Amino acid sequence: MAAPIDFYFDFASPYGYFASLQIDDLAAKHGRSVTWRPVLLGAIFKVTGMKPNLQQPLRGEYLQRDATRIARLLRCPFTFPASTPVNPVAASRAYWWRFAEDPEAAKAIARALYHAHWGEGRDIGDADTAAGVAGTTGLDPAAVSAGMQDQTVKDRLRAETDGAIGRGVFGSPFVLVGDEPFWGWDRLDMVDRWLATGGW
Repeated sequence: MAAPIDFYFDFASPYGYFASLQIDDLAAKHGRSVTWRPVLLGAIFKVTGMKPNLQQPLRGEYLQRDATRIARLLRCPFTFPASTPVNPVAASRAYWWRFAEDPEAAKAIARALYHAHWGEGRDIGDADTAAGVAGTTGLDPAAVSAGMQDQTVKDRLRAETDGAIGRGVFGSPFVLVGDEPFWGWDRLDMVDRWLATGGW
């Protein structure tokens, strides 16, 4: 079987949210699986010199319009959170804590967190809120909270972010099919064609 597709994202990214709703089905159509890899764009921006879209003149206003337009297109739940850009550390740690034992269950946590933040407008930057959302997937929120503080989990998130930089990841979502990079939700159609044809 072909190697999994790598799906890099930051919970603060609405485009990552939109991609999360589609990436697994897209890959399955081509007999591929997906490894979800939450990373911290804040650390990546220190390398690229960028800052969050919402903090950029003109671009921030465009993002708000574009994100709500994409949500209408996809007919998915969407509420622009007041807590943007959210601090994604707690959510990302919750994911990597669960990933160590069950990657598929970790995806369920990621989906729940993304829905809570971008679907319902909740502040998942708050560690207790993030743990509570993760708890809706059948976990004990107290165990999730403890897991977020595990040094191994903290190190894993840091290593994943560093590894992403090493692979050229600079935004969210960022999909790697082998070593072929695709940045942005609007590149998913291209990913689809690449998988169908074997590239060009």
